[in-house]
Amino acid sequence: MGLGASVRLLVPPPPPAPRAHAYPIPSPEGRVTVEVLNGTTRAGAARAATRMLRRRGLDVVFYGNADAAVDSTQVVVRRGDSAAGRDVRQAIGAGRVVVEPDSFRRVDVSVILGPDFRPRVAGP
Repeated sequence: MGLGASVRLLVPPPPPAPRAHAYPIPSPEGRVTVEVLNGTTRAGAARAATRMLRRRGLDVVFYGNADAAVDSTQVVVRRGDSAAGRDVRQAIGAGRVVVEPDSFRRVDVSVILGPDFRPRVAGP
């Protein structure tokens, strides 16, 4: 290199700004863990309910099919206060809240969807 040569530093561009999360992230102290089980013959009901609950800031940790069909939606409080069950019931717009403690399940609330569950499309 001669005296007239210039030095150019290669600096990577700044990282892009983080995108907003699709759903509110629950705070650890107010976190309610939920499992959603489809107890109907309608495909996709558990996924739709999961989206509704996550939009309300509830932490759905599992969704899938129930072992058997049910005649109406059940919101089952497994751990903690029944207020969590009422919050879940309000978020999905259906169901009866019952308290059935179960220390083997790793969730606060289990939802078993019945034919009375009607998915709601997100508003603007």
